[in-house]
Amino acid sequence: MTGFGLHRLGTVMKPDPDDPREAEGVLNPAAARGPYGQPYLFPCLVGHGEHSRIGLARVIFDEAGDPCGVERMGTAPEPEADYERRDDGTGGCEDPRVTFVEPLRRYVMTYTAFSVDGPRLALAVPNDLPSWERPGLATFGPYEGIDFDGVDDKDASVFPVAIPNPSAHPELAILRQPSFADTGPEDTAPRSAPREVDLDRESIWISYGPISTAPSDGGQLGRFTSHHRLVAPVSPFEQLKIGGWTAPILTRHGWLIVYHGVSDIVGPDDDGHHLRYSAGVMLLSREHPQMVRWRSVEPVLTPDTPAERHGSVANVAFPTGIDRRDDLGRPGRFDVYYGMADDRIGVARLDLPDVLPPGGFAERERRRVACRVAGSALPWPSSRLPRALRSVVAR
Repeated sequence: MTGFGLHRLGTVMKPDPDDPREAEGVLNPAAARGPYGQPYLFPCLVGHGEHSRIGLARVIFDEAGDPCGVERMGTAPEPEADYERRDDGTGGCEDPRVTFVEPLRRYVMTYTAFSVDGPRLALAVPNDLPSWERPGLATFGPYEGIDFDGVDDKDASVFPVAIPNPSAHPELAILRQPSFADTGPEDTAPRSAPREVDLDRESIWISYGPISTAPSDGGQLGRFTSHHRLVAPVSPFEQLKIGGWTAPILTRHGWLIVYHGVSDIVGPDDDGHHLRYSAGVMLLSREHPQMVRWRSVEPVLTPDTPAERHGSVANVAFPTGIDRRDDLGRPGRFDVYYGMADDRIGVARLDLPDVLPPGGFAERERRRVACRVAGSALPWPSSRLPRALRSVVAR
């Protein structure tokens, strides 16, 4: 193989019309293998009134070994804590990612908790699959005047191994995308182009925290004290936002992440929506994940099918879960689970290429890429390209 691409395998989960917990959709699942190799999904279930919870389902495969459906097994977790609920009965738990963290020797779920304070990153660790302990909200040290604890945050995932922080000390690392006021795609889309990206407030970040704060030694999981800006919007398909991704998984090319970018649609569709959520691929250095080895210039999956173009939110292909198919003897093959129009869950196959294809955005290529794409509709003036690209890949 010479390039990246996602081949759709079909829909694996739709809302159950007889279950009020799923009345508004099933979407954006985490994916994880259990201790004995069973594959599970942890979908967001949205009920009436935008009340959300996290479901639990076992993946079913067809004769070819491709995912074709799920067996529902309940919920994990339900919104119970104060930071997961609002006074009017809305709020909840959603956007989960699940990782087996080797230094802790246990699974860690990151998810979005909705309360009166807005969306915040929360953590959970399992007693068993249906039962999860809640260490609480993740907390963050300040960064150059930014109080991250007071900022909305979603779509985070932790690395499965200890990662060297900028001082070369092994720590627990988390990828996150803080959501600052007036920087969402709905806010930036109406602005006349070209616009200037706020690199501190419109980027994916990597944060680090001591492993000694794990619950296994009685401490508090989730205090992250140092931060590094990882990537900001660059390519046209992510001109309005870059974010939400699968949990990082180690490959021969480095840490693989399938993320999403948001762009404008030329001419609103019949539903009146004008945003498109597409998927891209990113590879981070194995030894130092704050360094980007390869990154999509073009999307690898765009919302083209009716199920992706029409639903609760139109024109959405939102990757959140990934499963390496070691069980098929294919460690370079991955099943990528993604939300379809915020309504149902699809799956696509990704085969890792033997070598990284040319043309991906990375530090060693930044000037060549700047020259190649300077004529495209980038989200900043061409006069800012060299500075902006340097900032995006600053190490």
